[in-house]
Amino acid sequence: MAKTFTDLTRQTLTRHALNGPTMGTRWSALFHAPSGFDPEPVHSAMAAAVAQVDSQMSTWKPDSALMRLNAAAPDQWAAIPEPLMTVLQAALEIGRASGGAFDIAVGDAVTAWGFGPTAADPAAIRAALGHSRPAAHDALDLDPRHGLARKRAPLTLDLSGIAKGYGVDRLADVAHSFGLNALVAIDGELRALGTQPDRTPWTVAIERPNHMTRAAQSILTLSDAAIATSGDYRHWVTVGDKRLSHTMDPARGGPLATSPASVTVIADTCMMADAWATALMVAGSGAGADLARRIGLTALFLDRDGDHYRETRVGNLFNTPSETA
Repeated sequence: MAKTFTDLTRQTLTRHALNGPTMGTRWSALFHAPSGFDPEPVHSAMAAAVAQVDSQMSTWKPDSALMRLNAAAPDQWAAIPEPLMTVLQAALEIGRASGGAFDIAVGDAVTAWGFGPTAADPAAIRAALGHSRPAAHDALDLDPRHGLARKRAPLTLDLSGIAKGYGVDRLADVAHSFGLNALVAIDGELRALGTQPDRTPWTVAIERPNHMTRAAQSILTLSDAAIATSGDYRHWVTVGDKRLSHTMDPARGGPLATSPASVTVIADTCMMADAWATALMVAGSGAGADLARRIGLTALFLDRDGDHYRETRVGNLFNTPSETA
């Protein structure tokens, strides 16, 4: 079996920090390798991996595979590539397991409220709020064997709650193919492979859900695990005196009226952590914590309580005391 670079403890290791643009934000990778190691092939492979995810799953690219599926008529089978099939299968699985809290059939609402490539449209908002739509897991058929998908009703799919996490997993696949232990990320979604050269886990900060500052709420360590956070403090719309999160409530076709300030989930893959963080935001701290316990998720819910944050912890991996002031 090939050794990873962090197993080569007697060699001098050089720290590499790679990054690049993707999905309207940036991807990054941190790893150590022996002196003389050329990081450029790693950079190129990672850039290509996330570019493929974006080209297939973006709602900002009219020619993406997802947008072609959205444009297909109901009951018409559409060919889709294998990575998109993987994400759609996971999305439908989590949709069922979450009782519809995670639903990718909210694309019309995302666009109407201005979280897509076009500005908010009051007429479209009224239509989205008044439209009863089937859940994706009830109205989307997948044929993985033949690489086909079919909508049984008019659906506009949006993968913003899962695609970044999958992109992080693709970065991790590239790192693994080069024999690297690494910490890879897209925006706030991260995955840790192995440990650092001194065999300690990677240190990760959970951000305090305050749009005015960038500060850590909790600190934890990760090894061979992924973490994702969904929150209301980075992307929102203001209606009257209320700030509404970009996370859509599938039941109403609009932003969540009430929700935790943020939900963080730890899982084996970043795709699962990303989607479940969204699902638990929609479910809320009470029902969401019950759901997390029932299916064995590790999650941290943060609710605003004046100038402080009230924490609900599920699982025991959030092992470093946090400051909530």
